[in-house]
Amino acid sequence: MESEAFVSGDEGAVFQLDPAVLDVLPNVAEIVNVSHNGESAWAKALRVDTLTANGNKESYFIKVKLKNSQTTTDLSHSSQKDQISVGTHGREALKGEYEGTSAIFAITPDFCPAPIAWGSLKTQEDSHFYLCKFYDFTDGVPEPVSFCEKLARLHSSGSSPEGKFGFHCTTYNGDLPQYSTWHNSWEYFFANGLRNVLQVRKDWAGPHDELDFLLPDLFDKVVPRLLPPLETSGRTIIPSLVHCDLWCGNANIVNEETEEGIVYDPAAFWAHNEYELGNWRPARNQFTRLYFGEYHSHVPTAEPAEDYDDRNALYALRFDLHAAALFLTQEEYVQMAIDEIQRLVEKFHDGITKSTE
Repeated sequence: MESEAFVSGDEGAVFQLDPAVLDVLPNVAEIVNVSHNGESAWAKALRVDTLTANGNKESYFIKVKLKNSQTTTDLSHSSQKDQISVGTHGREALKGEYEGTSAIFAITPDFCPAPIAWGSLKTQEDSHFYLCKFYDFTDGVPEPVSFCEKLARLHSSGSSPEGKFGFHCTTYNGDLPQYSTWHNSWEYFFANGLRNVLQVRKDWAGPHDELDFLLPDLFDKVVPRLLPPLETSGRTIIPSLVHCDLWCGNANIVNEETEEGIVYDPAAFWAHNEYELGNWRPARNQFTRLYFGEYHSHVPTAEPAEDYDDRNALYALRFDLHAAALFLTQEEYVQMAIDEIQRLVEKFHDGITKSTE
């Protein structure tokens, strides 16, 4: 088809699809319509409706990160933080989304959109895109039975390269680059990832005396108390592919009748499977205890089982601190993290003891 396409979209708007996008749209004979499909604080989205060469209708979702763009919801970013959404970071974020979705799709193709391509636009400098199949969503969290079966299947299938924790490229939670360097130890990998998000929050927002005061005990007592027992005394963790940003905003219903759903916008890496459920702990994310129960009907809790709730709280800390870094003006996320760290430090003030080694 032609190397440029100008299309009348919603409300009379005219869109030009970049040649780089046209090059990767599969088997398209005609672009029927292009319309806005929402935006976040770090990206914009389009829906592209097409006709294929054999006359079928197909729709695609395009996420774009444009140089010097500013979304209407982008109210919490400092000028330093703005730079993460363009240039190399914007490119790597969309690469990470494509690679993460591809990894999930390879294991559970019924659980995420089919990824198609990612790349850089040809007509706009330092601007990038990600392309996948489009779905019409119904509002609401997917029903728990099929959703948790698919999630359990994702976590229980596939194998990490060399049995390590990490990922083969950097993935992004929002516009926050995650630690993804391969490592044999889950404790080491998790601790480094937690240090990374804390450093990013500090770089963007500055020091926080109350939080910073608690960190030595968190890393010297709580983490060594809760995570090594998973990998000692004959126990091992098999790395699972996790979505890593699984909240209600990244899961939607695709079948209104059955309420079955899919996930999207992953920040994937190979981790302890229970790490995924840390993002379900905050009530704001709308995955209730029913979802925990359904999930663990397929995947049992790791031993020592008596540490399960505190492990979940530790994993939830990282997601609260992600939110604190992404939404700098919303102090409640930092406060939630502080409250939980204080509780865990008080409970495990002795750190590793002979009874837990």
